[in-house]
Amino acid sequence: MKQAIYKIMLSLALMLALNLSSNAQQSSWDSTYRPGSYLKKIEAFQAEGITKKDFVFLGNSITAGTDWGKLLNLPNAKNRGISGDITFGVLERLDQVIIGKPAKVFVLIGINDISKDIPDSVILGNYKKIIQRIQYGSKKTKIYFYTLLPVNASFNKFKNHYNKDQHILWLNEQIRKLASKKVTIIDLYPHFTDSDQHLKPEITADGLHLKTEGYQIWAEVLKTGGYLK
Repeated sequence: MKQAIYKIMLSLALMLALNLSSNAQQSSWDSTYRPGSYLKKIEAFQAEGITKKDFVFLGNSITAGTDWGKLLNLPNAKNRGISGDITFGVLERLDQVIIGKPAKVFVLIGINDISKDIPDSVILGNYKKIIQRIQYGSKKTKIYFYTLLPVNASFNKFKNHYNKDQHILWLNEQIRKLASKKVTIIDLYPHFTDSDQHLKPEITADGLHLKTEGYQIWAEVLKTGGYLK
């Protein structure tokens, strides 16, 4: 009897240790954005709200870096990009999007996860969670998932993001496999690469973020692909 109780207590102790370890690991994967500013963004998004007619652009600084309404001549565009955000951050704030039951959600996220050395399998798992939660919480919302953009190490400004091409390529391959009747994949990657499969130098100032010319390419992909109808 004592031996059985001991085994149960040991099992519980191991489970607690694993849980604490998991939480500690996840805490190291928090957003790189300054906490105060991040929370202010969340509060501003909450105050603005989302309606059933809105097209939501969800992601990190690459999404945050343009005015989607002006770029696409789309008054119902809502920018939900936050600089430095990762898949865990998107999951944390996803209810803000789902509650409004928007017409469409466009998702680009993951390059900051890669820079933090979050395992590719974890990132992919979070992609699936994002999709599942939108599908469950807002059944009529059309989901559009982008492949990741390439980077360009020649600018030498975001060292943690560079030389991660194998991760980008693997995740993009997996993202393409997420396509279904309810999930449309928009393959941005080939539209932004040069002959060496790096981010075109003329459309970026730092090898990671886009200049106006880059967003114009993006807009053209959305318009010609019929994704805004």
